[in-house]
Amino acid sequence: MSTAATERLARLLALVPYLIARPGIRVDEAAADFGVSPRQLRRDLELLWMCGLPGYGPGDLIDLSFEGETITVGFDAGMRRPLRLTGAEATALVVALRALAETPGVADADAVQRALAKVEAAGGEARPAGVVVGLATREPEATPEVRSAVTQAVQGRRAVHIRYYTASRDEITERTVDPMRVLLVEGRSYLEAWCRSAQGVRLFRLDRIDAIEVLDEPAAPPPYAEPTDVSEGLFRPQEGHRNVELVLEPDGRWIAEYYAVERVTELDGGRCRITMRYTDPDWVVRLVLGTGGQAVVLSPPELAERVLHRAQDALRRAGDQLDG
Repeated sequence: MSTAATERLARLLALVPYLIARPGIRVDEAAADFGVSPRQLRRDLELLWMCGLPGYGPGDLIDLSFEGETITVGFDAGMRRPLRLTGAEATALVVALRALAETPGVADADAVQRALAKVEAAGGEARPAGVVVGLATREPEATPEVRSAVTQAVQGRRAVHIRYYTASRDEITERTVDPMRVLLVEGRSYLEAWCRSAQGVRLFRLDRIDAIEVLDEPAAPPPYAEPTDVSEGLFRPQEGHRNVELVLEPDGRWIAEYYAVERVTELDGGRCRITMRYTDPDWVVRLVLGTGGQAVVLSPPELAERVLHRAQDALRRAGDQLDG
């Protein structure tokens, strides 16, 4: 079905309850509400005249009457109530609105919050469906100070100084960046900016910005700074990246939610197997040992052996301290 046909079907389904709630409404006013021309609306109404209940005889079809330039529904054929959302539709709308509400720089955040409240209320009456649409995990909230500063910097086109945690290298760096835009990708908010230290465009997750200061100087990304293409996902293989395969126990599944993961396979007992990229083997070793047995390296074998040796060395040192 074409986009135009899909839009028209949705409009036809909404027209009857809309007109019942507004008896005698003018054609041009109704057309404006639906974002179509009066001529198109008249065509829609002519089509509705041929729709109705099985039998399709007098008294079965939708009946509309015109008085001058006004419309009144005489018989609704059971289409008095607007269509209700399914559980999946309600969930998808709630997820999208929540993500939009948390995005810095939204022009009318109050309107988004009002729409969210209405959809959440309607969601309680939604019909259940066999699928739930939503984010696998909710983004850890950035501090209000970070979100406020990012919004101020982007809207005011000001450079910022940030202290940022880079998870793939397990390090905190300070840098001055020139904001370009805010992105919402895979349920997480990012500041896209020209990094003066790296001399390139970088994406900074808002929840990993530990501190931020809006500077009294304009943001000045170079003219050759290109926006990041996220159409095929945020993270792509780069030279120097290697893969590690981990099995996560239930209490270790936060790793799959916090770090960029390429593949997740569900296992029994609430466990899962993930594949993720890394550049520093020592970072993976620290990550796995820090889970206290909630993560196990499956491959590459040399990395699994490295984790084992580091754990044995730690146990030996702990034993020496106890003996001493």
